[in-house]
Amino acid sequence: MLESMGLILPAESLLITISIYCASHYSSLNINYIALSAIVGAIMGDNFGYLIGRIVGYPVLKKYGPKFKLTPDRLLLGQYLFKHHGGKAVFFGRFVAILRFFTALLAGATHMHWKDFLIYNALGGMCWAGTFTYTAYFLGQEFLRLKGTIGLVIGIIFVVVAVLVFIFLRNNEHRLVKRAEQELKVDNNKKS
Repeated sequence: MLESMGLILPAESLLITISIYCASHYSSLNINYIALSAIVGAIMGDNFGYLIGRIVGYPVLKKYGPKFKLTPDRLLLGQYLFKHHGGKAVFFGRFVAILRFFTALLAGATHMHWKDFLIYNALGGMCWAGTFTYTAYFLGQEFLRLKGTIGLVIGIIFVVVAVLVFIFLRNNEHRLVKRAEQELKVDNNKKS
């Protein structure tokens, strides 16, 4: 919940860790309750983040955002994405670590309609928390059975895929920022 409100916290890591622990023979935790609490926390946190963004607004994000890697380019990119792809940005922003911190704040600051935000936020929260919880749980059960070389190979593949995803996102961020800058210039010229 706190991560979804805009605080940079390791929610994914915590969710994966507790799900794998739940898969172990030492745990008496119920994976369904873990998934439910993760889903509720994600949805509530995003709604609080939306309200904070709506109340505090864009000027504060512009002033203090760079301290949290929310640069003016990324704010511009956020405005562009919410203007053209608000629902998709909320849904898929849940799955990208850096975007997850700021998606709800930006949706509120850009005045995305709350009902649309709520629908896409709930769908994203359910898919994100459910996917990470149950995938980590079932893979955790299998990982405990597959020790040694197979576990090492899976770990290496995971690291390679994570690096490739990071590079892809980093390269596309610059392209989208340029597109957003061009559109902002066109919008400003139309207003003049």
